[in-house]
Amino acid sequence: MSAYDELFVTHRYAREVADGLHRVCRMEMLACRRHLRDLERQGSEDFPYVFDETRANRIFDWFEKCCCHVRGPYAGQTIQLLPFQYFDLGCVFGWVHKDTGQRRFSTSFNMRARGNVKSTEMSGIALYGMCADAMYPPYRPQLRLYETMPEVECAAVDRQQAKRVWGDARAMGLKSDLISKKLVIKNTYITHKMLGGWLRALSKDTKNKDSGAPCIVIIDEYHAHPTSEIVDVLKSGFGKRRQSLMLIISTAGKDAENNPCKKEYDAACRILEGEVAQENYFAMIRELEEGDDPQDASCWVKANPILAYDTEYAKLLRGAITEECRRAYANNDPDKVREFLVKRCNLWQQDSEAKFLTTEQLNIWRSLKVSRSEFLQLIKDREHIAGYDFSKKIDLTAYGGCCDLPDGRVAVWAHGFIPEDAVEAHIQSDRVPYREWIKNGWVTQTDGAVVDYDALTAYVDDFCKKQGRAPNEDCFDPYNATYYMTELNKKQGRTPVEVRQTTLALSEPTNRFRELIVSRKVVHDGNPLLTWALSNAYAYVDSNGNIKLSKKNKDDSQRIDPAAAVINALSRLPKAKSKRSKYEDADLIAL
Repeated sequence: MSAYDELFVTHRYAREVADGLHRVCRMEMLACRRHLRDLERQGSEDFPYVFDETRANRIFDWFEKCCCHVRGPYAGQTIQLLPFQYFDLGCVFGWVHKDTGQRRFSTSFNMRARGNVKSTEMSGIALYGMCADAMYPPYRPQLRLYETMPEVECAAVDRQQAKRVWGDARAMGLKSDLISKKLVIKNTYITHKMLGGWLRALSKDTKNKDSGAPCIVIIDEYHAHPTSEIVDVLKSGFGKRRQSLMLIISTAGKDAENNPCKKEYDAACRILEGEVAQENYFAMIRELEEGDDPQDASCWVKANPILAYDTEYAKLLRGAITEECRRAYANNDPDKVREFLVKRCNLWQQDSEAKFLTTEQLNIWRSLKVSRSEFLQLIKDREHIAGYDFSKKIDLTAYGGCCDLPDGRVAVWAHGFIPEDAVEAHIQSDRVPYREWIKNGWVTQTDGAVVDYDALTAYVDDFCKKQGRAPNEDCFDPYNATYYMTELNKKQGRTPVEVRQTTLALSEPTNRFRELIVSRKVVHDGNPLLTWALSNAYAYVDSNGNIKLSKKNKDDSQRIDPAAAVINALSRLPKAKSKRSKYEDADLIAL
C-alpha cells in the first residue's frame, strides 16, 4: 500500500497533483497546493476552518447511492465519481467553520472544457440542496440542521439553457426511489414533500428573481451572460440562510474583452496566484496554457480531466475532440479553430487583440516578482524616476517608480492612495479587496472623502528614505496634478516633469514596458494592485501605430492608474540616464 492510499480521497488527489502524478495546468496545481496549505493551518486562530471528512463523504454518497446518469453510455447507471470530482466536491462541501459547522465556501467558480460532466454534477448538487444538504453544529454533532423551505435556483442566460440543469435534475429524481420519495416532481415544478421550497429554473426573463432566500444557486455557462445581473441579484439574497452557496460553472468564451465571466475568471486566477486572500471562494480552472500545442492530444487532458481515465465515455470524448481538431486545422478555418480553442481547450479568445498584456504575458509578469525585502535591496541607493497618476480626488491615485539595475533589468514599483469614505464603494464597484491591500501595505487609506495629498507626500518621502535617495525626477500626468507638483518643486526642490498623455509621448515607454516583461528583464515586488491594473489595461492604437494604455471604456471600474504611473516614470528613465535636457522633448514640460 502506498502512502497515498492512507489519505482521504480529496487529499490524495491534491497530493498526487502536487507530486506531479497527474498532468494538469498551472491553475489546477495552484488549487491543489492551496488545499494542502489549508490542511496544515486548519483550525488556527487566523484560519478558523477545518476539513470535515463526514461532510465530504455525505456529498460523495449522495451521488454514488442516489443519483444516476440520465444520458450517454451510462444512462440509468448510478454515478461513480472520478478522482478530480472527489477533489472539487470534497473541497466545496468538506471545509466548514470550526465553531459553527457552516460551510466555508459561499462561492465556487469551476471552469473546464465542454463534455466534462459539469451539468451532471450541478444537477446532482441541485437535488442535494433540496433533499440532503445539512450542517452539524460542533456543540451537537449528532444533530443535523436542514433548511426549511429550501430554495435551489438553476440560472442561465436564457430559459432553455436554465432548463438543462433543471431538466437533468428532474430526470435524476424520477429515476431514484430515494429522491422521488422526498420530492414532488412535476413537469413544471419540483418541491419537497415535507419541507416545501422549490427547485426552479431562472433566466433574465424570469420575474421576481430577487424575491427569494436561496440555499444553493447554480449559474450555468456563465460565459454566455452579457452582464452579471443574475449573479448580482441572486447573491443579494444571501445572508438569509446559514450557508448559502453559489456555484458558477462555465467553459471559456469568445468575448474576452468585457465579459462578466472573464472578470470572474481573472478574479479566480488572482486568488489561486495568492495575490488575493478570499477564504470563502473556491476556484478551479482547467485549461491549456502557454507553450501547449492545441493539436497535441496529450495536452487536452489539462482542460478535459475525464480524458485521464480509461472509461468508455473518455474514449467517446477523445474521439469527438480529435475529429473537431482535425476539421478545424486541416482547412485552417479560423472560426473553427477559435471554436475548438474555446470549447475543447477552455481558452478565452479575443484576449490578445486589444489587451495591453495577453494572458501569457501577464503570467510572465507574475513570475518576475521577488520578496519586498529582496526588492528593496535591489533598488537601494540607485538613481530612480518617480511617476504619478492623479485621478479624481474621490478615486484611486497612484505613485510609481523605476530604476535601472546593473544586470540590465529594470525595477518597477507602484503604490495606491484611496480616501477612507470611498473604500467600501470601490470594493463593490472594482471587485478587489482594497481593505486587505491596505492592511498589507499595498494601498494607503487617507482620511476623509478625498485623497489627502499630504499622505502621498509622506509616503513617497518615507519610501525614498528607505531607498536611500530622492528621485531624479517626478513625472506626472497633468490632470489634477499641476498644483501639487508646483508645491513639490517649491517646498522640496524636486524636479517635476509633465508627461503629456498623448500616444506620441507614451508610445515608446508603453512598448518598452511590454518588451521588458516579454524578455523577462523587469523585476517587481509582487504588488497585487499593480498586477490588477496591468490585467485591466488595454492598448489604444492611433492611426500612426503609436500606443498608450487605456481602459475598455471611460466609465470602466477596472482601474489602470498604477500601471499609468509606472509608464509615466519609464518615459523619462532613458532620458534621465543620458542627461538629456527635459526641454528637448516637445511633449515634456519642466516646471
